[in-house]
Amino acid sequence: MASSSSALRTISSSAKLSHPIGSPSVSLSSNFLPIRLAYQSMTSTPKLQSSIKSHCNFSAAKRSVFSCRSQAYSTDSERSSKVQELHVYEINERDRGSPAVLRLSQKPVNSLGDLVPFSNKLYSGDLQKRIGITAGICILIQNKPERKGDRYEAIYSFYFGDYGQISVQGSYLTYEDTYLAVTGGSGIFEGAYGQVKLHQIIFPFKLFYTFYLQGIKGDLPLELLGKPVDPSPSVEPTPSAKACEPHATIPNFTD
Repeated sequence: MASSSSALRTISSSAKLSHPIGSPSVSLSSNFLPIRLAYQSMTSTPKLQSSIKSHCNFSAAKRSVFSCRSQAYSTDSERSSKVQELHVYEINERDRGSPAVLRLSQKPVNSLGDLVPFSNKLYSGDLQKRIGITAGICILIQNKPERKGDRYEAIYSFYFGDYGQISVQGSYLTYEDTYLAVTGGSGIFEGAYGQVKLHQIIFPFKLFYTFYLQGIKGDLPLELLGKPVDPSPSVEPTPSAKACEPHATIPNFTD
């Protein structure tokens, strides 16, 4: 600080000098020499050096954050907005102990809070291939006696063997068609979003789904895209698909 005070006095003294017109020019470098000396003295102080370094590091960190955010936005903008349809059947063949009904409400009728874990078999929309399973849970929200059904909040996944899985969440109404949100996926379904239409055929044994998928990098495999069979109570998978014969399954289908 002594050096700083000395520098200020020197500057103050030099500021009082006047230079009449026609007087010899004065070197600017000699006038500002005390300022340079004062700056060198200040930056040689350990605390000030630390402060300067911290400021520099903070600026670098800010640039890094902006760079990361820019990259993230770029990645998001590159996600495909193309809509790809996928049709699958979920069939309960009564061989998996599904569904399990946990009456947490302890009431004789379906009531708020009852849980229904489930897992059923998945077949391609053309019913030619066994492709995997569903796995998840439904939380009973409201019993609708006038509609002869229930409203659930459903959280579950569709597993497609080596191809990956799709996760969904939303309302599941047992008495009418509903739409659930596609919340993500893995494998070829990485980055997936969109929605899926749930068509109840026979509760809780047969359901037909139509996915409207976006965000997927490539096209869906052809073996998942066969022409779907129109949903009806009488639809059944082919015998070879039911038997999981090699030509009637997808690679390492989930069982």
